[in-house]
Amino acid sequence: MAVRAPMNRTLELTQDDRIRLRDRLLHSLPEHPLTHPPQGVIWGDCLQWAHHLPAGFVDLLFLDPPYNLTKDFHGQKFSRQTIEAYTLWLDDAIATFKPLLKPSASIYICADWFSSISVFAVAASYFTVRNRITWEREKGRGAKANWKNASEDIWFCTMSDNYTFNVEAVKLRRKVLAPYRQNGSPKDWEATPEGNFRDTHPSNLWTDITIPFWSMPENTDHPTQKSEKLLARLMLASTNPGDFVLDPFLGSGTTCAVAKKLDRQFLGMEINEEYCLMAAKRLELAEHDRSIQGYADGIFWERNTLAMRKRKSGGR
Repeated sequence: MAVRAPMNRTLELTQDDRIRLRDRLLHSLPEHPLTHPPQGVIWGDCLQWAHHLPAGFVDLLFLDPPYNLTKDFHGQKFSRQTIEAYTLWLDDAIATFKPLLKPSASIYICADWFSSISVFAVAASYFTVRNRITWEREKGRGAKANWKNASEDIWFCTMSDNYTFNVEAVKLRRKVLAPYRQNGSPKDWEATPEGNFRDTHPSNLWTDITIPFWSMPENTDHPTQKSEKLLARLMLASTNPGDFVLDPFLGSGTTCAVAKKLDRQFLGMEINEEYCLMAAKRLELAEHDRSIQGYADGIFWERNTLAMRKRKSGGR
């Protein structure tokens, strides 16, 4: 186990955790296709498991596949391919998952700038592509011979024109730097001792997402972990309580942990056992702590507005 700095809150698995949590993983392929979807974490190949799951049960499909980069996921390596080869691989994956979706389902597919070339081509052939979310990814070193990669994409798609989008559930509370008044009163903003704030409707440019890092209790050693705040925004917008969320490339378990906190049904699939065990641990922790950093009182908060959040929530 790595030696951590005193204030480092990165989640780790102990040997006792591994023994205790292993039985909570689903790992044996059923002999016959299932008539009801399981809930929890599957340790196995998502493309194999998909053929054993029932059709038409998923309300939200969150796809965070390996990007078209050479990457080591705790011993599970993915190598960069040609654009054509990666597009074919992604096409096969999406074709496999599509039968699991309800006609009213929404789909979010993650990508970096290079993988987005393939994502749009494949997604447009199976779904209605409705938007591309670009979110600022502040982590990473600068590039010396190129522009630093500081953003990632999430492609928003739907199966049909009948889909869920709860716009009021995903408002962002922003600081107002140039407040406008009408007849002396604030117009569309609130004055507080901590500053002026406005609740805005969500756009497709997200600058308030923080990559999990060592001081955050949700942080793990997974190299491409998404934040709980990001998943919460997608889930609240595109599902209702009780809806079913599927994540075939689960990683360290963010999707399942957030779904549990937000009272959604969920199923995650991950080929790496260590990440599956981490996901199981995060689900265990979510039973007692339902907080999501950056989201409180039904509002998503801008970075560095913690004082306002505490005031509104009574200092919790």
